[in-house]
Amino acid sequence: MPSVLGALALLALVLAVVLMLGRARTERELRSARAEAGALRAQMDEIERRLPAPARPREPAGDPPDYVITHLGEEATAPRHSGAAPGDGPGSRVDPALFADLVLRETVVRAASLAHGVRVALAPEVRNRIRFEMRREVRRARKQRRAELKEARRQLEARQRATLTDDEDAA
Repeated sequence: MPSVLGALALLALVLAVVLMLGRARTERELRSARAEAGALRAQMDEIERRLPAPARPREPAGDPPDYVITHLGEEATAPRHSGAAPGDGPGSRVDPALFADLVLRETVVRAASLAHGVRVALAPEVRNRIRFEMRREVRRARKQRRAELKEARRQLEARQRATLTDDEDAA
């Protein structure tokens, strides 16, 4: 029994040493990563400082056009859609009520579209047209099979005649 306890104590000691070494290595790597991130941040700030400010688009003399194709290059000064604050981007938070409203609207629109498609697909005129086209296709396929069967029979009979005439010529 004492040898088992000694082995467990030795195992615990080894695990503790391994954990301490792993933790020290992780802390060194974390310090290195933070130093590298700081250097990259400083380098990025230097590059941004050297770059010229973005040029504002020139507006033509006279009245501005009544239409706008894109807002690219303009500064965000006013919300373009309801419920958004200026500067809202992909990483901004959306009000939960607005989010629920948008999700509900999208779900309702999709459900209505699906219901309309099913209703149109199951309309009597569509079913009759499908039935007519299926009958026509079955008739065409049957006619095609008969024609292929006739042609196959003709070729078989022609081969049989050719072998009979070859046998008579050989005899």
